[in-house]
Amino acid sequence: MQKIAIITDTDSSLSNTMAQQYDIRQVPINIHFGDETFTSGVDIDDTSLFERIDRDKKLPTTAAPSPGLFQKVFQKAFDDGYETIVCFCVGSKISATFAAAQQAKELLGSENITVIDTENVSLGQGFIVLEAAKLAREGKSLEEVLAKAKEVQDHMVLFGAVSTLKYLAMGGRVSSLQASMGGIMEVKPILSMIDGKLDVLERIRTRKKSLIRLLDLMSESVGDRNIQGIGIIQAACMEEAENFKLMVAERFNYQGEIPIVEFTPGLSVHSGKGLLGLAAFTD
Repeated sequence: MQKIAIITDTDSSLSNTMAQQYDIRQVPINIHFGDETFTSGVDIDDTSLFERIDRDKKLPTTAAPSPGLFQKVFQKAFDDGYETIVCFCVGSKISATFAAAQQAKELLGSENITVIDTENVSLGQGFIVLEAAKLAREGKSLEEVLAKAKEVQDHMVLFGAVSTLKYLAMGGRVSSLQASMGGIMEVKPILSMIDGKLDVLERIRTRKKSLIRLLDLMSESVGDRNIQGIGIIQAACMEEAENFKLMVAERFNYQGEIPIVEFTPGLSVHSGKGLLGLAAFTD
């Protein structure tokens, strides 16, 4: 039986508890406030991120893990007795993470490393990783693990509702004038994965309508297929996410677990505080 290590990056939005439950190793995204460096999932989360941003009035920069860090994590997995590694990375059009993992594979010169571009982000990526990890723990073959990951990836849907244009304006993604007008009109952009990137799908008036629209979009995307997994993504708005979870369970009559995960600083710095998202995959 092949012993397969499952590795991903922290843009997968998997909590440490979720990762440990399925023996998933996470390579962290770094957050830079000037000369200070913080590690996503270790010494910074979405809440502390936005406390710092609101205090400094400036966005930090983010950095994909280096090839050297991936190389270190890959080698540790081999040293721990794993024979094969599958590394699932945030979409390559979103981050340089996939390229760094590929370089690490080349540096090690191992044919027993497979690096996957999930073409997704946050829990859209996380669900792919979790389903692959479940099969790996069951002792399934590499072919079965990869086939399951591809199946989940092909049936993944993700939508997000931005709460404020403030942080997009700070990052230069919209002008300050547009952000000001957006605040007056309460415009709430709806995001989705479009051609491998998280981009604006629609613009909705008011927060309440944007959350209802998330449910409508997911319902339209799922159609009559069975939902195999569904979860909520939040950026420093846990109480609102808990209320949204009730709406999701009722709308889809879903009896399974609905995890609520943090968007994580490597991603939320670009969307802003208050993002609420919904990710699901079907049969």
